[in-house]
Amino acid sequence: MAPTKTRKVSSASKSSIPKNVASGVGAPSQLAQSSRKGKKAWRKNIDIQPVEQGLESLRSEERVIGSTLQKQTDDQLFVVDTKGDDKVRKSLPRFSKAELTSTKILSQRSAIPAVFSRSTRDSIPSRSKVSRADKERLLRIAKRPRKGPFNAVMDHTEFGAGSALIDVSAAVKHSGSYDPWTAEEVEEVADGLEHTKKPKIKRPELSHPRDVIEVPAVLEPHQGSSYNPPAAAHDELITEACRVERRRQEEADRLAEVRRKVADARALATNVTEGLPLGMTLDEIPQDDGEPVAQHDAVVPKKPLARKTKQQRAKALRLREEKQALAEKAARKKMLATITMAKSLRSTAEKVGQQQNQARLARQLALKMKLRKGLAGQRLGKYKVPENEIEVQIGEDLSENLRTLKPEGNLFRDRFRSMQQRALIEPRVPVFPTKRAKLKEFEKHAWKRFE
Repeated sequence: MAPTKTRKVSSASKSSIPKNVASGVGAPSQLAQSSRKGKKAWRKNIDIQPVEQGLESLRSEERVIGSTLQKQTDDQLFVVDTKGDDKVRKSLPRFSKAELTSTKILSQRSAIPAVFSRSTRDSIPSRSKVSRADKERLLRIAKRPRKGPFNAVMDHTEFGAGSALIDVSAAVKHSGSYDPWTAEEVEEVADGLEHTKKPKIKRPELSHPRDVIEVPAVLEPHQGSSYNPPAAAHDELITEACRVERRRQEEADRLAEVRRKVADARALATNVTEGLPLGMTLDEIPQDDGEPVAQHDAVVPKKPLARKTKQQRAKALRLREEKQALAEKAARKKMLATITMAKSLRSTAEKVGQQQNQARLARQLALKMKLRKGLAGQRLGKYKVPENEIEVQIGEDLSENLRTLKPEGNLFRDRFRSMQQRALIEPRVPVFPTKRAKLKEFEKHAWKRFE
């Protein structure tokens, strides 16, 4: 048997052999092995990834459609549209003269200029760019004949006909153009903020109380306010008016009591004795007819501060450390006890959160139900929204017919109060004009008569 040549493969060459990752659709592919000896190696190392991808695409079509596209008929795949789409006409561009073919042909321009029979500025040869004044100055310097007015030849030997320019000064030329009273224009230095725009603040979308209020513009009057009311309705309305008036009287009495206390406190503050607390008075000491008693100031002896010894300081430090250790031990014990109660604390916190949320929703619902009845009696800003006045007549003032009926209330005041209660206008109070002092007329001593 002939000897076979063997070759060692280094680790670098082994690592350079590419290894494919696992297949995404089927079994993992093993293509790193280069051996093809035997049918088993061929079956194991063959690359069937394209086949797996094709089969997977067929499976996806079966999952989506129900069968593969190859088995579908033309009627199942295509539809002949005989009606058309109504939205296509709207998407087509509208008629415009700019889209006409004639307009496009006329709008085209060639890069080569057209031929003109008339002379143009470009066809005329360039003239001299020397001005007439410079030309005359050069002729004077060269002492060449030059033409003056009426084509007369000027003599260069005359005064002013030489090379020197005899003309008005610059001050005369610019006379009348300077105004000493005009404000000087200040040059604005560009700082990069010329094109900045003020940011637009988005208005918050909040609900207005008027969207919740369900109070009608004109309230239906009570039956007891009629000129010929039922007895029960009239008594009920009188009772309600009495309750409202009693509440107002109690509020006025409470306010008067507060004002009285404030006045007493101010009066008491003015009669404060120095050295005594507020509200305490000092009785006067009666003078005895006997001999005056000699008063001596009692001197309290100060207790000398004894310095602690070293043992006392060590004992105080030891007691302080023991107290701190006991406090830390109690805190640690409390913390360890709360660890076992973590679940119960969590559930308690959740229950408390739910209760707070329910309470908040209940408050919002109560506020909304309260707003449905209007803003009467509530304070908004500086003033309070007034309530409706109960207009009722006692039994003696009731009229038997409409002829003797006395009007009650004010329609304008009712409409104004209704708009305040429905949050259409802000609450206000009547502002009365202040009384100004009357002017006194008197006769001056220098003028005995006056008009």
